Amino acid sequence: MSDEMFTLLGWAWDVDLATRLARRHPVRPAAIRTLTGVKDLIRIDPKHAVTVDLTKPILVVPLPCALPPGNRLVIDGWHRIHRALDLGMEKLPAILLDPSDERTCRLRGGDI
Repeated sequence: MSDEMFTLLGWAWDVDLATRLARRHPVRPAAIRTLTGVKDLIRIDPKHAVTVDLTKPILVVPLPCALPPGNRLVIDGWHRIHRALDLGMEKLPAILLDPSDERTCRLRGGDI
C-alpha cells in the first residue's frame, strides 16, 4: 500500500506513484478556480496550509467518463490550493497526468 493516498467518495489514487509518473509530464500554470469543483468535500488543516510550498506543482488527473470542464481532479495539492486562494492567487504550477497514468495510479473506483 502507498504511503500517501488521495480518496474521494469511492475512488482512491496512489499519490506516491502519481508523483513518480508526473516526472514525465510538463509543469504548466493552472487556473485554480477551474479545479475547485469538489473543494467543499476536502478536509483542510489551516495550520498545515500556511506551511506549504506554493512552488511545488499540484497533481491533476483526468477523470474517466466525465466531460470537461469537470473532468479534472486534483489528487495532490489541496492545501496549496487553499493557501493560494487565501492569498488571492489565481494560478499554481500543475502537472496533468494522462489517462494511462491516471489508471495506473488509481487504486479503486470507476471500472476496476
